[in-house]
Amino acid sequence: MELSNLRPAEGSKHSDNFRRGRGHGSGNGKTAGKGHKGQKARSGAPRVGFEGGQMPLYRRIPKRGFTNRNTKEIVAINISALEVFENGATVDVNALIEAGIVKNPRDGVKVLGNGELTKKLDVKVDAFSASAKEKIEALGGTAEVM
Repeated sequence: MELSNLRPAEGSKHSDNFRRGRGHGSGNGKTAGKGHKGQKARSGAPRVGFEGGQMPLYRRIPKRGFTNRNTKEIVAINISALEVFENGATVDVNALIEAGIVKNPRDGVKVLGNGELTKKLDVKVDAFSASAKEKIEALGGTAEVM
């Protein structure tokens, strides 16, 4: 492949200013891409999702509760997962990703107190449970909220 034969991907370029209904020679004359007769060929065709007056699907399905737009998706890890780090290491979100403990930190990482820790670590994440903070500091480490 060279610069002289680079092309955009097939189907990726499509002009929005394509003129429909401008004669046979344009390749899109006569019916202007609307086929022959029928409801969808006319002006004022029904909106997307219209089912001919039948109660539409989006109204037949029960609605429950609501979705809060301000929720945060926090990734929780147990303190036992921190055993993979060396004694005296600094553990932050990037170190957790490199170690494979966290794949996608989303809106934050919280350390929970489930399990045992035997090493002194400096942990810097978004949140700690009270028991996790207690266990880290009992071994001489620090639990710092970022």
